Amino acid sequence: MPEVTIRYFAAARSAAGRSTATAEATSIGDLVTTVSADRPELARVLSICTFLLNGERADPTTALSAGAQVDALPPFAGG
Repeated sequence: MPEVTIRYFAAARSAAGRSTATAEATSIGDLVTTVSADRPELARVLSICTFLLNGERADPTTALSAGAQVDALPPFAGG
């Protein structure tokens, strides 16, 4: 399985308790499952996130390759 880096922003960072993590995963969905195992608050936040893979929008089925960078972006309020 490829090792990838996930960067957490805003509420995702708060729920994760850190700004980055590495994990082995084959897809965005697999990565979310892996990093949020036994962490219900992180799982909840990640369920509403938008994901970027190396700067491009990705969905749960998007495949990952070794060294990929995934950004987890929760909804932001603004105006």
